[in-house]
Amino acid sequence: MAAITAAMVKELREISGAGMMECKKALTETDGNLDAAIEVLKKSGAMKAAKKADRIAAEGLCAVAADESGRKAAVVEVNSETDFVAKNDKFKAFVGRVAAQALQSGAADMDGFMAESWIDDGSKTVKEALNDMILTIGEKLDIRRFKKVDSASGLVESYIHGGGKIAVIVEAEGEDKAEIREAMKNIAMQTAAMAPQYIKREDISADEMAKMKEIVIDSSLNDPATLPKPILQKLLDKAVADKLWSEEDIKAYEENKTNKYLFNFLSKEAAATLAQLAMGNKADYLADKVFSGLVDGRISKQVKEISLFDQVYVKAEDGKQTVAQYVDQVAKANGGFTVKSVIRFETGEGIEKREENFAEEVAKQMK
Repeated sequence: MAAITAAMVKELREISGAGMMECKKALTETDGNLDAAIEVLKKSGAMKAAKKADRIAAEGLCAVAADESGRKAAVVEVNSETDFVAKNDKFKAFVGRVAAQALQSGAADMDGFMAESWIDDGSKTVKEALNDMILTIGEKLDIRRFKKVDSASGLVESYIHGGGKIAVIVEAEGEDKAEIREAMKNIAMQTAAMAPQYIKREDISADEMAKMKEIVIDSSLNDPATLPKPILQKLLDKAVADKLWSEEDIKAYEENKTNKYLFNFLSKEAAATLAQLAMGNKADYLADKVFSGLVDGRISKQVKEISLFDQVYVKAEDGKQTVAQYVDQVAKANGGFTVKSVIRFETGEGIEKREENFAEEVAKQMK
């Protein structure tokens, strides 16, 4: 059994937003495995929706460079410590040159990219050019990532949002004409706004779908208030009949059983008891058509959020047309149109930002 340290608990808290004891318990259950502990928290419902680690946590810019053929493009992300530097013209120009470097790069990874000769001065490497810019700006900078699309038989279109906070490249097949280019730009804008993880639901692996289903099942059972009424009522009846609750909770239930806000009158312990009952009879619920319908519905909702083609097209006039239907509409009107790949970079995604108190910082400087 691995020793669970305070640092491990702190790291899990920052990622999940869950309480200290919940994090310690999850780490203990998983013998200190961070990824497994995150899964435990997701299933228990302790994982908060607004996870600190998922917030935009670093400043900087994303940029795209494309060649004249419209078949080749590259996107990069360059980070800075402050938004002030991200607005600096020298920094903006540097990021643009990094994108141009990526467009002509033959590197397979960041190490290879940083070792290449700099586009503006062959006597230095990309890494040395970055160090020069750090000295010029006076702030830590980082070329974090790049990705390149070179489509011999297809088309490439890009979109920049928020002055460089989000950059998207769409690769597609179709005739190179205005209608197709416009559709690609619209899809790039959709991707920037809705942040899909996949193009189609078929792109989601069986393992990922199985994990998603497992999490939905466990998180649903651990949140009894959201269960279908027939299932919830059986849990409530058992808790009262078997006196699994305190007298106060039983009394509160009897007085408020018809109130739609019933759980506001019950203690956390009472809700936890219901969750334990539900999880204890998990096999029975998996065979229940009502519960299966709830699970399928929640999975379908998640898929619609992460699959580009399943999302509602943001420009749909009827507010219902999906991106898949929009693509099919464009294809029929223009002799064919297929989206091959989509790349989306958002500045600082997944990086935890250092939080500072500006007033305290100024006070320190004055001292």
